Amino acid sequence: MEPSVLIVDDEPMTRDLIRLMLERVGFTVREAEDGIDALRKVESGGVPDVFILDVMMPNMDGLTLCRELRQHEGTAETPVIMLSAKTAQAAVKEGLDAGATKYLTKPIARAELIANLKSVLGIQ
Repeated sequence: MEPSVLIVDDEPMTRDLIRLMLERVGFTVREAEDGIDALRKVESGGVPDVFILDVMMPNMDGLTLCRELRQHEGTAETPVIMLSAKTAQAAVKEGLDAGATKYLTKPIARAELIANLKSVLGIQ
């Protein structure tokens, strides 16, 4: 069974790029445009194997969404990879403190993203 990913990013081009990268290596991908949309998608379509969250988004940002996911039994243990243009150590710490499993910076290299996804999912 293909691992499933929910990409949450307000930029359609970023979502498309990540979706194409992941589909090429066998991931099933769903997309959401912000944290509120992501929560709706989880309610209607189930919990993915991993979340990829942008940090800066309107309505509900990635940090708030990550904290929200950690509060619910069904998503509390689901790996979360944060993607952000914010590279300062304080931003990384804030993401990890919010409950992210990994914090990666944009622009993301395909090999780095795939390796981190496989790592958090425990697959080869």
